Amino acid sequence: MLVPEITGVHHISLTVRDLSRSRAWYGDLLGLTDLFEGGDDDVSYATFVHPSSQFVLGLREYRDGSGDRFDEFRTGMDHLAFAVSSPAELTAWVARLEELGIEHSPIAETPVGQVLTLRDPDNIQLEFFASPET
Repeated sequence: MLVPEITGVHHISLTVRDLSRSRAWYGDLLGLTDLFEGGDDDVSYATFVHPSSQFVLGLREYRDGSGDRFDEFRTGMDHLAFAVSSPAELTAWVARLEELGIEHSPIAETPVGQVLTLRDPDNIQLEFFASPET
């Protein structure tokens, strides 16, 4: 049986505890452009696009959410990794994170590339990842 094709990841939507805080944090960090926002009695949301990559990020705050911080040890998402073009770009991200006062790991070598790790205001682990240069 043939597997139908996919063309990539369209978007990711993250549940956050404070939409205003996360909106500012992700917008400042990634330079996102607003697409749309809205909500109803259950949820408020905002959706953004990264101008050069066209990556779409949604943030959702549920009015009756648990309020718990993210924990990758629960079933579900472990982390979100953003691809960067080179190890030099990772170094540029270190400078950006320091400029914004965002705590982060040092750049680390892995068997499949270099990684820089940080956490958002809700403790969601994010990575900037550079594959080995060929």
